[in-house]
Amino acid sequence: MENSLGELMKSTLSNIEELVKVNNVVGEPILTPDGITLIPISKVSFAFGGGGGDARNGSRDNVNAGSAAGVKIDPVGFLVIKDGVVRMVNVQPPAKTSVDRALDLVPQVLDRVDMLIDKKM
Repeated sequence: MENSLGELMKSTLSNIEELVKVNNVVGEPILTPDGITLIPISKVSFAFGGGGGDARNGSRDNVNAGSAAGVKIDPVGFLVIKDGVVRMVNVQPPAKTSVDRALDLVPQVLDRVDMLIDKKM
């Protein structure tokens, strides 16, 4: 078994790639009996580090190496699709500042503007 630093890093990154797939960020749609579709949305954060060195004057037979990774998946909310209208329902605590509240309302305002434009046309 080869214990080179390169192989260790490739293995660790491969495992991280499995954890950070798009299905962990945008979940599988959930269909409700009343025709509403819910799509879970999450935020994925990860950190990675590694290092190593040769134990004997550049010999590849005795390499000391290590790597570590951490992954954190936080639920953010759900996309709710009903009658062709999409809105975001947050599961995180409400915004504390006026600017944060205004940013939270942007998607709802855009949906209403789209509905008004559609009605006029």
